Amino acid sequence: METGDLSTLLVWAAATAFTIALVAYAVDLARLADNAQRRPVAPARVAELAGVTAGGSARTGAADSAVAGSTADAAPGRSPRAEGIARTTTYLGIALLFVAIVLRGLAAGRWPTANMYEFTLVGVLVATTALAVLQRRRVIAFLGVLVMGIAVAALVFALEQLFVRADAVRPALQNYWLVLHVGVAITATGIFTVAFAAAVLQVMRDARETGRSHLDHAWQRADGLRRVFSGAAVTGPRFRWLEQVPDARRLEAMSFRLNAVGFVLWTLTLIGGAIWAEDAWGRYWNWDPKEVGTFIAWVVYAAYLHARTTRGWSGRKAAYFVFVGYAAVIANFTVVNLFVTGLHSYAF
Repeated sequence: METGDLSTLLVWAAATAFTIALVAYAVDLARLADNAQRRPVAPARVAELAGVTAGGSARTGAADSAVAGSTADAAPGRSPRAEGIARTTTYLGIALLFVAIVLRGLAAGRWPTANMYEFTLVGVLVATTALAVLQRRRVIAFLGVLVMGIAVAALVFALEQLFVRADAVRPALQNYWLVLHVGVAITATGIFTVAFAAAVLQVMRDARETGRSHLDHAWQRADGLRRVFSGAAVTGPRFRWLEQVPDARRLEAMSFRLNAVGFVLWTLTLIGGAIWAEDAWGRYWNWDPKEVGTFIAWVVYAAYLHARTTRGWSGRKAAYFVFVGYAAVIANFTVVNLFVTGLHSYAF
């Protein structure tokens, strides 16, 4: 078996390991949700959900739930076996994917970040490694489900749609900037992925703490459908497990730190790309679709960091910036690369 074929086989093995981890995280989350539903609701929480707490504020009791959500022993009914399987298969998948990337580089005789297939492999490696680091002390099953779901989908898509044989690259890419510029961009994308997952959980936790959900209000149309799904609203009993995860403020801080690191790396990506463009094409900026997409994502994340640190934007408003920024990063990688012709098209 050739080195390139062995690399591909190991990528499939890594995808399988991550799939097992995804299932294990899902089992842990389901067990957590089931036991949370069965637990008796504290009187203070009942009063809060009924809207009859002192002062009528939706924030009443939020501090109590935040305290409960910030302790590791406040999550009864977890599945230690599922968590153990999730951790083990996550580490196994990371190891398999790392070896696959190394073998891919050996087969091609170059740094393995020259096309969309390789970009995806390394990006998934960074995202899953960041998740493993965050989960080293305490498993947050929802983050595991979301990040592993993205990782598995990305690997399968790369194997089925983006795969190219390991080979040498064009002369324009035979440059040390392939390691610096593209490697930093991949690392930033992986970190943004985990930050996005944390922001999603933050919004759900915030809705639970404040008792706000669009499903709780009357709809002008399809009110019967609302009643069917209202039990599944974030403020409903099926999402009581949210009281057992870190509170929204801590999740927001986690997302902010990750996005700050990702933004620094994305800035270096933009600067490095401009320097490489001048060396390759004689101009620092060419208004290439890839350059424009990278700059748009940079502007969104810059606005997010500025609004949060100097304008006091926090909570859901800050999380929405994260959603838009991550969407811009993914669109720049997929839509621009696959459907828009530009100076970067030859690399994919």
